[in-house]
Amino acid sequence: MAVITIIGAGMMGSGMSRPARDNGHEVRLVGTPLDRDIISEARVSGRHLPMKRQLPDGIKYYQIEELPAALEGTEYIICGVSSFGVEWFKENILPQLIPGVPVLSVTKGLLNYPDGSIKTFPAYFKESLPEHLRGKVSFSAIGGPCTSYELMDSHQTMVYFCGEDAEALKQFQKLLTTSYYHPDISTDVLSVEMCVALKNAFAVAVSMGIGLAEKLEGADAYMYNPQAALFGQSLREMGRLLKLYGGNADFACGIPGAGDLYVTIFGGRTRKFGYLLGKGKSYAEAKTELAGVTLESVVIITRMCCALRALAEQGKIDLADFRLITFLDEVINQGAACDIPWTEFR
Repeated sequence: MAVITIIGAGMMGSGMSRPARDNGHEVRLVGTPLDRDIISEARVSGRHLPMKRQLPDGIKYYQIEELPAALEGTEYIICGVSSFGVEWFKENILPQLIPGVPVLSVTKGLLNYPDGSIKTFPAYFKESLPEHLRGKVSFSAIGGPCTSYELMDSHQTMVYFCGEDAEALKQFQKLLTTSYYHPDISTDVLSVEMCVALKNAFAVAVSMGIGLAEKLEGADAYMYNPQAALFGQSLREMGRLLKLYGGNADFACGIPGAGDLYVTIFGGRTRKFGYLLGKGKSYAEAKTELAGVTLESVVIITRMCCALRALAEQGKIDLADFRLITFLDEVINQGAACDIPWTEFR
């Protein structure tokens, strides 16, 4: 039995408690400042409020000010924050990490820079470590088709654990593999993490096809051709983006790319957002209707297109090769109408 501390009691962070507890490990679930109600309720009833499910028995719960106690004697850490919590994790958690204790992150996203380059969150965390921890903490990440609800319900899924430290990956794989949770491992962090991030962007596009069908044919619409075409274009551009940044384009058609994109278009906030746009809502109208919902897809689209425009200005790419994701950026950041540019895809 190992001691695993999960920092972040949101949906996926809490979801990771299922395979960990099913394998008999001690799990300590620490809430962020935004998770106080979740932790308070779980201590009383064992129920996760947003997920509307019972958490596994035997979890030890901690509010954020109790973090030192939750870290005492821990052997593994899971970062359970969303991309909106990255800076908080960097400022408040990285300095408290323990030499030799590896970190596995559920966080999805990318960072972009003015020169058009991008960076994964594991790389960002690594370079942001305080001096006394440099080279002493490894960061890995999870990618693949796995929703928190289905993980908590023990549904079958395949994912990737990616990171630079192959030994840490093997340890996490051994810790968390169950009869329903099947992690493969890869040291190609860039390829896996790009797929993980970009699927949120492209899921908006595919979901537009769902809204478009209802707009044109009514609530009982069954127009699947537009969705399939957008799905195919999404994978085409995802592969091009991987190749552009030195990744392996084959991942786009695998578990972290096509697999994760597929599951994302079947539910959740990203599907709802794309659906509203497809029905003819403007970005502002869709955002108002989804008030209070964090849209990681919007951040990914914006950051990726900022990077692409920087590369285009340097003459390194033709933006026409990425017409679907730049169209999404135009709708979100330039107020363009949601008229899918079918004839411009290539």
